[in-house]
Amino acid sequence: MPIDSVTRTESVARESAILVGIYLDGEGKHHSPLDELAGLAEAAGVREVGRIVQRRRRPEGATYIGSGKLAELKEQVQAADADVVIFDNNLAPSQTKNLEQELNVRVLDRTELILDIFASRAKTIEARLAVELAQLEYSLPRLKRMWTHLERQGVGGVGLRGPGEKQLEVDRRLAQKRIIDLKSELHAIHQRRKREVAARKTSRTLSLVGYTNAGKSTLLNRLTDSDVYVKDQLFATLDTRTRRWSLPGWGPVLISDTVGFIKDLPHHLVASFRATLEEANQADLLLHVADASSSEVHDQIAAVYEVLTDLGIREKDTILVLNKTDVLESPDVLPVLLEKYPNAVPISARGGTGLELLTVRVSETLSKAFLDLTITMPIGNGRLEALLAREGEVLSSKYDETSAVIHCRIPLHVLGQLRREKDVQIEGLPTETSRDYE
Repeated sequence: MPIDSVTRTESVARESAILVGIYLDGEGKHHSPLDELAGLAEAAGVREVGRIVQRRRRPEGATYIGSGKLAELKEQVQAADADVVIFDNNLAPSQTKNLEQELNVRVLDRTELILDIFASRAKTIEARLAVELAQLEYSLPRLKRMWTHLERQGVGGVGLRGPGEKQLEVDRRLAQKRIIDLKSELHAIHQRRKREVAARKTSRTLSLVGYTNAGKSTLLNRLTDSDVYVKDQLFATLDTRTRRWSLPGWGPVLISDTVGFIKDLPHHLVASFRATLEEANQADLLLHVADASSSEVHDQIAAVYEVLTDLGIREKDTILVLNKTDVLESPDVLPVLLEKYPNAVPISARGGTGLELLTVRVSETLSKAFLDLTITMPIGNGRLEALLAREGEVLSSKYDETSAVIHCRIPLHVLGQLRREKDVQIEGLPTETSRDYE
């Protein structure tokens, strides 16, 4: 099958592959270091026919893998008649070129495999544009090795004499122009998404974030009685879904599920999906869902925080939710996790256990940023009533001939405006509330 000359995005679906992992000191410590790559390959529709793991102090400059293991890999490729070799590493363009020449099959690195999966799962226009941009930005420095002919364009005619442009240079210019166009389209989508999310700020908003396949969609379904698509597969869905959750003590709040993260998530992909992750950026609270049953749960939690930091949304109220406690290998696992993460909430989204505690913790966390007050104001102060309804939540209202008494829950930053209002009485302020909140 031909490879796209610009994005090099020929799908690996239905092909057979040998998986390769080169791990440096301190990497790939768990028993089956290629399990996650195998999950990614399965998500891409690839049939695994072999594995090779090598531990080294440093990668081989020319081929990343050592010469002895390269010879072993070549034998496996021929014996299994493999179509592709997939590395659990990110390779330099020259390394990929050298490997393909040596092995005589296509070689993909971890980033290319993830991009392939995202390309196959992208359903909305926004997701497709984001994936295309990520593929182009990743492929642009690799264009040179995709061309073996580099023939000159035809010459002749005024202004056309001379060597002309190489096909490579034409492709590079086309790719760069397409990147500019895609960034412009995605920026417009991002701005529109920000306005849409901001328009919903009359309700409190929560966002589910976490490692891919941690159970975010299952938790969303359980909390909101929804039926969003769920599958035990890496990157089962890419698009953000928002549902209404009737939170006890608060009433309806909006909760959004976002695309899952993964370690070494391509930076181009993170940047491209910034619009999709706007829900998390604007949320009042993040629910970080982690797979407690995974042997790599600590690394996965760290990977999510790393991506959140890259997105600029790390400094936000977050509740760590340890999911899948119903399938732990040993009853000793959970106490160890809770010792390391004492504020985490253990649950089983599938079985429903722990959800009451999670609900209480969400209510408590949201309440920290809000005040439950009773406001007495002169009748007819529509501007102030509108402010309370817009910025907070009006729980009840009573009116007589001269005054209005409004019981409401408001964010702390509104307190300063209330205190500057004339003829307004405020009841319910905690004694420790200071003017720092104003």
